Amino acid sequence: MKKRFHTIDGETLMNQPLEPVQFVVEGLLSNGLHLLAGAPKSGKSWLALWLSVTIAKGEAVWGNAVKQGTTLYLCFEDSRLRIQNRLFDITDDAPSNVHFCEESFRLGEGLEERITQFVLEHPETVLIIIDTLQMIRRPALDNSYANDYADLSMLKKLADKNQIAILLIHHLRKQKDDDPFNRISGTTGLSGAVDTSFTLVEERRGSGKATLSCIGRDIEYREIELERNENNVWELISDSKDNPDLLLPDIVFLISDFMADKKEYQGSPTELAELIGRKEKKISYRTLSRLLLQNQDLLYLKGLTVRCHRSNGSRLISLAHVGADSAVSDDKIDNCPSVKNIGPVDPVGTG
Repeated sequence: MKKRFHTIDGETLMNQPLEPVQFVVEGLLSNGLHLLAGAPKSGKSWLALWLSVTIAKGEAVWGNAVKQGTTLYLCFEDSRLRIQNRLFDITDDAPSNVHFCEESFRLGEGLEERITQFVLEHPETVLIIIDTLQMIRRPALDNSYANDYADLSMLKKLADKNQIAILLIHHLRKQKDDDPFNRISGTTGLSGAVDTSFTLVEERRGSGKATLSCIGRDIEYREIELERNENNVWELISDSKDNPDLLLPDIVFLISDFMADKKEYQGSPTELAELIGRKEKKISYRTLSRLLLQNQDLLYLKGLTVRCHRSNGSRLISLAHVGADSAVSDDKIDNCPSVKNIGPVDPVGTG
């Protein structure tokens, strides 16, 4: 027998009704495999526990509807006493359809079979949380991309087969990075294997305030500001879904504020960097020029144009409101980025 690909043509695919993505938490957590990473003692386990109880109760998560069902919290780094104490903190009444297990099992050593059996015995299961990923990893000689991807692919297949969500609790690296997802410990094989990655990053250690950044195949990029209350429950402060401007880079706000009372501005990158710089966050003229070029489309949507040109051998930056006459003649423009005919764009850049 000849071996062939099982294909579907484009016309058939576009006319075939398919089941939409099923969410356990609307717009945030779908059926599939997910990763929640945070620094040690940052409150990620408190968040995981609260999610398991809240979803079992069928209560909304930060205003997002949930699919009520059985949840299982595999708390491999906690004792039964610690979980009991934490339950008394976050709820007055833990339902009978949220389950806990502190016994630790590894991938390839009985974990998959136990998950499958639990779902068979509890067919209403919607969410399984594994705290932490490292506790279930198979011993490996190296932490290569292939090993990271292979381990998580096993769980991904398990989640898809049983049509449930599996949430893995993981750690962040200590190194700082402007992109919180680059701080996820391990190779990019981890984020490549999961459907959604979440990072919980505190404003500062012990502040009780954190940003939950969310990115995935089935959701739009999102940043949720949270604050931990006296009962260790993470409460919603703001959600970029409700205010898309929260996702705009700082440079867009800095330039918008600077130009609020000006018709136009012209000066060197060094001069502009000094004018818009803040005491707590200085900006170099090289960084400023790069950010202006990279964010010209977002500035245009804010009603501002950016022009780069030379005069008497010096590089200048000109800013003006859209539609305003500029004092800079076109023949002096050198390597100027074009912002003409820019249509509405998604500032999130989820593509």
